[in-house]
Amino acid sequence: MHDELTKVDIQKMQDEIDERMALNPKLRDEVRRTRELGDLSENDEYRSAKREWSRNNGRIRYLKAMIETAIVIDVEHEEDTVGLFDKITLYYEEDEEENDIVLVTTLRNDVLNGYVSKESPLGKAIMGKRAGDRVMVKVNDNYSFPVVIRKIEKGHDDPTLKISQY
Repeated sequence: MHDELTKVDIQKMQDEIDERMALNPKLRDEVRRTRELGDLSENDEYRSAKREWSRNNGRIRYLKAMIETAIVIDVEHEEDTVGLFDKITLYYEEDEEENDIVLVTTLRNDVLNGYVSKESPLGKAIMGKRAGDRVMVKVNDNYSFPVVIRKIEKGHDDPTLKISQY
């Protein structure tokens, strides 16, 4: 599967790779240093250093694979429809509540702070719709819920939005 990402997403991933590559020698040296402390079966410092070094290298591999397989997309979309990086006010009929979200790429998904992936059930349901539209969000075969798009504020690809660490 290929992730649809923006040029900013790609740049942010490359920046993180560069930072992690610069950190790698220090982590490798820490593994060597702690290895010399004695019996490896009881050496928690060694295990911790090795785990941190492995985690760093795993993240580098993950980011490189994301870049290699990414499909770079354009953020442009029609002025009166929901698109990437727009702030959308939604009315949840079942809860009788309004909520604001920003539609983002999967890499910058952060639901707890209102950043919803365009690949999520909610993102897929509202993408390309207009203010006033009532759409059904299909979560799975057994559950769906209606939302009404109350307002769309046009956004842009904000480079200050962090990328997910998981």
